[in-house]
Amino acid sequence: MELGAFSVSLAVKDLARSRAFYEALGFVATGGAAEQGWLILANGTTVIGLFQGMFDKNLLTFNPGWRQDTTEVDPFLDVREIERRLVDAGIEIQRSNTAESASGPAHLTLVDPDGNPVLIDQHR
Repeated sequence: MELGAFSVSLAVKDLARSRAFYEALGFVATGGAAEQGWLILANGTTVIGLFQGMFDKNLLTFNPGWRQDTTEVDPFLDVREIERRLVDAGIEIQRSNTAESASGPAHLTLVDPDGNPVLIDQHR
């Protein structure tokens, strides 16, 4: 099952301080809105998101419809189909807004057996 681009979304306490730290490691801001409390940074094909005040814990994040370099993939496996397959496999979905529309942006969250939250976040 193709889940799309992968990144780690970090729940940070101080966005500016975290940004400076990761920039010192060679990451460059490629998206986001610092004034809203979030930034996307990349170092080669490695992508991290910094989110202040949005999440309680760090998340493993997948973006259906995107490649690792954020270019679009067509066709791609829609998050609603991903959810159906996960449910059929006996995976418990913690939260989902996929029923709100038949297509387009939607997301769902689940938790792996070790308590790590996983976000499948489709933007298109």
